Amino acid sequence: MESIQKLAEQWLAVDNNDQTRSEISALLQGNDTQELEKRLRTSACPFPCRSLPGLRARMEAGFSRMNDVTVIQASQGLASYINSECSQPSVVIGYDHRHNSERFAKLTAAAMLRCGIKANFLQSRYKERHASANYRRVYYYDSLVHTPLIPFGVSYFKASAGVMITASHNPALDNGYKVYWGNGCQIIPPHDKNIAQRIEENLEPKCWDVGLVDRDERVVRPVKRVTDAYLAALRELEVGLGRGENHRLQFVYTPMHGVGLSFMSRIAAEMGLGDSMMPVSEQAAPDPNFPTVRFPNPEEKGAMDLAVATAERMGIHLVLASDPDADRFAAAEKLPSGKWHVFTGNQLGVLFAAHVVGAYREDGKDISKLSMLASTVSTQMLHAMADTEGFYYNETLTGFKWLGNRAMALEKNGYDVAYAFEEAIGYMFSPIVHDKDGIAAASVFLTMARRWAKEGFTVCQKLEQLYQKYGYFETANSYFLSPDPLITKGVFAAIRKLGDPYPAKVGNRDIIKWRDLTVGYDSSVRNREPELPVSKDSEMITVELENRVRFTVRASGTEPKIKMYIECRASSSEKAKAGAQEASEALTKEWFRPTQTGLELP
Repeated sequence: MESIQKLAEQWLAVDNNDQTRSEISALLQGNDTQELEKRLRTSACPFPCRSLPGLRARMEAGFSRMNDVTVIQASQGLASYINSECSQPSVVIGYDHRHNSERFAKLTAAAMLRCGIKANFLQSRYKERHASANYRRVYYYDSLVHTPLIPFGVSYFKASAGVMITASHNPALDNGYKVYWGNGCQIIPPHDKNIAQRIEENLEPKCWDVGLVDRDERVVRPVKRVTDAYLAALRELEVGLGRGENHRLQFVYTPMHGVGLSFMSRIAAEMGLGDSMMPVSEQAAPDPNFPTVRFPNPEEKGAMDLAVATAERMGIHLVLASDPDADRFAAAEKLPSGKWHVFTGNQLGVLFAAHVVGAYREDGKDISKLSMLASTVSTQMLHAMADTEGFYYNETLTGFKWLGNRAMALEKNGYDVAYAFEEAIGYMFSPIVHDKDGIAAASVFLTMARRWAKEGFTVCQKLEQLYQKYGYFETANSYFLSPDPLITKGVFAAIRKLGDPYPAKVGNRDIIKWRDLTVGYDSSVRNREPELPVSKDSEMITVELENRVRFTVRASGTEPKIKMYIECRASSSEKAKAGAQEASEALTKEWFRPTQTGLELP
């Protein structure tokens, strides 16, 4: 292992940015070894640029942080891989409003140009655009965009890859580097490991010219054209799923200090709801400091308080929200009691699914050809709907990189994968992108809410109808803080020793199914080999109990946490909540034992 002094010397040898050079120099002079270890040793960061083809971290000096050096290194590695894999290499690049996002995007474009992915003027007509596809191109969005416009642009231009500079809903001092492959999906193996290897082979930054993208007349700047095409696709989706509903519906919308308002304003206007949308003025403009929220994530407690207060003041009963890069979506509705119901990601997930099924049946389509997906930590209510309605349900690992790629595989096999979701308020409508999209989700939500309002019931009332039809599903999700990766590994090793090949019970309930995607075991499959990908580098166990409880416990790949996703299906909400809570208490006592293992309660 290299000494920290050696790593610091390596940093100073490659960094041309005066600010970040001075940070490392000051830490050296102050002999702050602990801080230098955190910043320079990539194993100290869950998103080290030199070991993964992506980065989401605090913006400061260091190989495990987000800065000019790591952005250029990632871009050079990605460019090298694109050039080796694609006969007509091209890339789509965009950025959000965060601190340094535009600078990092320009450095990304400069690195691509320097590495041979050159730009040419975009021809105005579709046929001309693709007739000249032999030219190497950098498609650079030169204004703020939401993340879904990158995968949309990759598909629109048939580009080799895409890069979005964003840290989504992370704290204000973070930023990130998100990579899409030429199929419009986030990268999965083997691309991720191959890009990581190319990064290792291209660590010396070759181009620091931030202004190159502005001077080079060959660079394509297609943001208006792609935005127009994206909004046209949303209009088609709305008509396809809503038959052009025109019921008046007032709502409050917050972009959470992010980039969503301009896109939402246009789609609302085109739906005839331009005068019905009331933005939260304090959160409307892009602001990288996120001054009104502790965390700019609609899921966080209190994040939607300002939007709800705005709705109360204006006498409006519906609130919509997107996260800062507008790839996630949230909603809340005022109940007759005067209280507000903030829909969970799972609740919105099944509401969207019900709307898709209804539209499919109205069109007279063969529902056996319809497929809808969810991640393994999301509600099993979608599975119950599939059993009743007859569409094909499939689950994937956590993350839209898996959902998007699985959807494309099913489409090649003849399925119409209209929709997929994850409980962390992410919703994918395949006609638009094979990734989560908060603006598309808002558009579909408004379409279905208008329809249900016209039929005489609210969104919450529709949700209750679904519970009565498919059963009540309630969760008891939580997490433990793990101060050390070795503690996490020790906890999961101890769980596996509770039985052979797995424990018999959790609490007083028998285990009827056991799937361990770390060691590669699934009791429900004849050969005991899981269908989902196995990884010894991550901890993930899924269990079904006799009382219709299903849970997944996993080590987070982005935070020092062990997460529990627990769900119970029952004949009433109260019984489902009780079943989920019973399992949560048993797992805490028998598996995680915070006082003995060193895990910490949040």
